[in-house]
Amino acid sequence: MIPRLHERTHRSHHPLEEALGRPVSPNEGLTEHTIVAHWPGLDYFTLHDEQKTWTSVQWAEHLEDPYLEHPFAASPDDDRRAILHLDVRLHPDDRKLTGPEWAEVAHRLARAAGIEIPGKEHGCRWIAVQAQPGRLDLIANLIHLDGAWHAPPSDKLRRLAHEARRIEQDLHLIPVQSDPPSRPAVCAALTASAQLATILTQLADEQAGPLAAVRGLVEHTAHRIARQPGAAGTDTAHRLELIARRLHAIQQDLDTTATRLVQPRAVPASAAIRHNTHRSP
Repeated sequence: MIPRLHERTHRSHHPLEEALGRPVSPNEGLTEHTIVAHWPGLDYFTLHDEQKTWTSVQWAEHLEDPYLEHPFAASPDDDRRAILHLDVRLHPDDRKLTGPEWAEVAHRLARAAGIEIPGKEHGCRWIAVQAQPGRLDLIANLIHLDGAWHAPPSDKLRRLAHEARRIEQDLHLIPVQSDPPSRPAVCAALTASAQLATILTQLADEQAGPLAAVRGLVEHTAHRIARQPGAAGTDTAHRLELIARRLHAIQQDLDTTATRLVQPRAVPASAAIRHNTHRSP
């Protein structure tokens, strides 16, 4: 299980689209099979709601409501990007988790990231989305219900990685790293693969990777062009948003490739037998 923290954004639509693997829609209802967990305070919003299932657009708007309720809320360094997004992915050979298991994973990671604080009544809004095989996304707004800005712990990446290892153990999942093989040739191959995987991971890094910087510039340009009058500007902004999505897809592909590089490959039994069997003279 590999946790990954994305760069914070102003809007929740794009993280939700990444989690769903498709654009948000005002017509598509997301059931509890997709929204597997959420912040406790959501019950107050849905208690008297005649509509039992919210659309993906309504979920995105729900996460962005604190912007409207507290228009001057900002971080200590005057940063208004309040949407936090993290995802975790299972090993390709892991078993399929049940809905309750995904919900448990979501709450444990939310607490590890400091998004959910047990006993805190005016915490962050967050939801957990399980829409793609072997993947879970947590999306949160760092503006509290009382308008205060939530500052996650500075060591949140370490805490997430530690909790992921505990979840792997508790749910009997395949760990990210297994014991290294004893044969020197295999060890050398894994070391080379690990070095190459490190390079790919740096390229795909959401915080400081070169592709993240390019994608950020493209998204920023798209937002500026979208504010200009005229259909031409709208069309150009849409094209730039599609380019940004393709860049993000490349980042995800690089990250997946890096993960597979460091996964140990089992030696086929027949090959091991042939290697250890001595031919008769």
